[in-house]
Amino acid sequence: MSVLVLILAVSAACCLGFGFVLQQNAAQRAPLSDFLSLRLLFDLMQVPRWLGGIGLMVAGMVLGAIALSQGEISLVEPLLATNLLFALALSRKQTRQPLGRQGWGGLALLAGGVSAFIVAGRPHGGTAVSDPFRHWLIIGAMIGLALLLTTYAKRSRLSSGPVLLALAAGLLYGVQDALTRVSGQRFSEGGLTELVTGWQPYGVAALGVTGLILVQSAFETAPLRMSLPALTAAQPLAGIICGVGFLGDRLRTDTGALAWEAAGLAAIVGGIVLLGLHPCMPSGAAKPQRVRDLQPN
Repeated sequence: MSVLVLILAVSAACCLGFGFVLQQNAAQRAPLSDFLSLRLLFDLMQVPRWLGGIGLMVAGMVLGAIALSQGEISLVEPLLATNLLFALALSRKQTRQPLGRQGWGGLALLAGGVSAFIVAGRPHGGTAVSDPFRHWLIIGAMIGLALLLTTYAKRSRLSSGPVLLALAAGLLYGVQDALTRVSGQRFSEGGLTELVTGWQPYGVAALGVTGLILVQSAFETAPLRMSLPALTAAQPLAGIICGVGFLGDRLRTDTGALAWEAAGLAAIVGGIVLLGLHPCMPSGAAKPQRVRDLQPN
């Protein structure tokens, strides 16, 4: 593994984790009438804490994009999933809760799962699939599933809705990561002209805004422990599917390697769930208060 890719991906995870906590601190106080509305973003723009969280998230996305330009998406995505560790660290400082067995167990599962998947799979680059049908089939399946989850979330906004929205956002972010890598390749091959004449950068922007609305609506209507684990688990899985499906990423496929890769992914998801449900994660339910209540006097 490239040390540069490791540093970039972990730095991106750090920014994303801290950013998610700050965003949720603000979004949970937004009025419920803004649910799944672009107005939610305009209201939250008035809150300094949320803007700080967005700034950290943007920094994380930029660092992640650079990491994706230097390494395979199947390598970078599991590393980005460690953002939950940094979210836990900031939440723990806010709540002063000890890690305990659940925290240490989740940490071990997540770190061990990432290590097992990378060591067993040995992600490496290959020849990207040129058939556009394969691209649209996989991207369409991810976006279609996200749309289905969002539709069900609208019917149960205060029960399972936040989890479904977070899953949908994670799927979109995974596709966004794949398109970010393609955009980077186009830029390196033909410069700015090659980049802006393709549809991929516009897809990155559209998926980013849509995913942001879904995430903030999930943060608005439920505690962080309900939404962040689903978001963190769905994004790397979607990214790996895109990477192997049409970006040319290659993983070892012998029986032993596949078993360890599956075990690693299962451990990653298990660790994410344990850490996401840890008592130190913010647990206050959303209240139908105005965003201006969070602004300093």
